[in-house]
Amino acid sequence: MNHKKEQKFAGNMSRRVFYLSIQACINALVIGFVAKGLVLLINLITNLSFYGRFSFGEEGPAGNQLGWLVVLVPVIGSVIVGIMARFGSKAIRGHGIPEAMENIILNESKIPPVITLLKPISAAISIGTGGPFGAEGPIIATGGAIGSFTGQVIHISSAERKVLLAAGACAGMAAIFGSPLAAILLAIELLLFEFSPRSMIPVAIGCITGAGMHILLFSSHPVFAMPDIPAVSDIALVTYVLMGAAVGVVAAYVSKSVYFVEDMFEKLPIHWMWWPALGAVVVGVVGYYAPHTMGVGYNNITSLLTGNVPLTLVISLCVLKYISWVISLGSGTSGGTLAPLFTIGGALGALMGIVVQKLFPGSDINIATAALIGMAAMFAGASRALLTAIVFSLETTGQPHGLLPLIGACTAAYFVSFFLMKGSIMTEKIRRRGVTAPDEYTPDVMQLINVASVISRPLTMLRYDMTLVQAQQLLLQNSAYYYQYLLVTDEAGHFKGYLNRETLIKAGQTAVHQYLEAAAPYVYASDDINLVTELFDSYPPDVLAVLDEEKKITGIVTADAVLRAYGERRRADAKYHSAFYGNTRLLRLMARGKRLLAR
Repeated sequence: MNHKKEQKFAGNMSRRVFYLSIQACINALVIGFVAKGLVLLINLITNLSFYGRFSFGEEGPAGNQLGWLVVLVPVIGSVIVGIMARFGSKAIRGHGIPEAMENIILNESKIPPVITLLKPISAAISIGTGGPFGAEGPIIATGGAIGSFTGQVIHISSAERKVLLAAGACAGMAAIFGSPLAAILLAIELLLFEFSPRSMIPVAIGCITGAGMHILLFSSHPVFAMPDIPAVSDIALVTYVLMGAAVGVVAAYVSKSVYFVEDMFEKLPIHWMWWPALGAVVVGVVGYYAPHTMGVGYNNITSLLTGNVPLTLVISLCVLKYISWVISLGSGTSGGTLAPLFTIGGALGALMGIVVQKLFPGSDINIATAALIGMAAMFAGASRALLTAIVFSLETTGQPHGLLPLIGACTAAYFVSFFLMKGSIMTEKIRRRGVTAPDEYTPDVMQLINVASVISRPLTMLRYDMTLVQAQQLLLQNSAYYYQYLLVTDEAGHFKGYLNRETLIKAGQTAVHQYLEAAAPYVYASDDINLVTELFDSYPPDVLAVLDEEKKITGIVTADAVLRAYGERRRADAKYHSAFYGNTRLLRLMARGKRLLAR
């Protein structure tokens, strides 16, 4: 029965992956149009708010002629967003990815359908009225909501719904930036918490479909096109790595500052509905003096990557953009984090490159390369999405010579931020709510243990032709056997099934074989423990027969043996981690568990 079940399970799994892939592709097509609609809506609101004209043309707030009235524009937009959050759904607040992670971990990947409508509209209002955010965060949240909604409509498992949520979210990212591989890596590093074909195939299909929609609806050119950068020398590479480490320090404190500002707003004696309006006052004041800090600002990133931006603008995008963004995001409005982090990091990298060139005139430092590694290192350090940051920067700029400095700088930033903060800008919000996001990917321990390592000798077996009275007498002679089910064989030792001990109460002359359980699962010594646990979960017997190729019993597997093997493997892993990382959280939890058991 076990191998038939295994083959049936594998066949069902293949079909489920196929259906999920089709659904992810359909979702991505829809999300592509939603992404285009969101961008057009942002353009429309920007034109209406800052220029008083009805137009879908792309125009940033920087060219407005409103004077001091510009301060009122983001305030009005934030009041509207606050009202939508208060009377629509509080879930529209924030930048999307932490909320998606929380729904995956705690809510079986179920996102309220209303988010599908309210999130993009609120984000368009927030960004279109000058909010210093990118469109990618809201579309990631909206794509995830679409994936979750379809997963609820077609009634699939929570694990499959998680895949559709991640596929939808990352398809949104691919649709905005045209970066399918980075979107796939984002799913792996921040949303899926696993790496397996059943999840990767639908996500990859969703992301490549989203990228196709980007080509269809936006452009086939890199989003942040920049002049070709030169290959780096040894000295330049070392310099870029050191710059990446410095950006990592800044990234850690940028992440902490977001939640520091959130804490400050939490202490205000007014309803949270009005917090975005207070944050918008800062956005407006900063925008009056530095209009380039307002709005999406993708053009700012492109300008920084040319390496020819005036120093005053670089400082403005590094410092004033940060102030505007951190206060606005901390106030709980609707917006994204990726574009602001790229802008702030790119400006910081360009600024560091300018300083190095001034101090060392003969150095090989390239300002455009410095801006590129600055934006990637900032994202890698703040989000702990190392591979996403590297690949995203390559896909959106098309600069192959940037690979080496990107790897060095992003790894340095990741390394530094790892020691400076417990979580990341993506996980800190849910960590404060008591939700722990997985922070490492390890092989399934249960797949590394096979039946042969947990097999034990059966203390008691019944013969097929025994009577119930004989079976009861045999069981009394072997009182050490305490399991509910007994194994039954024929005269040659071939496995026939299981007998429930409760049947022995009848104590008659009826043959044992007339009372065997309808289901008789079994395993082979080469099977892994995952199959064992599945059989224990699906069938009544609390022991499983282990058979050889002739269907003869060679031993039994019990649930307590599986738990012991699992515990031994985890303890071995804990010793490994202890040797390299000291007193890890795993060891502390295990010690605490032992103390509780001792009580």
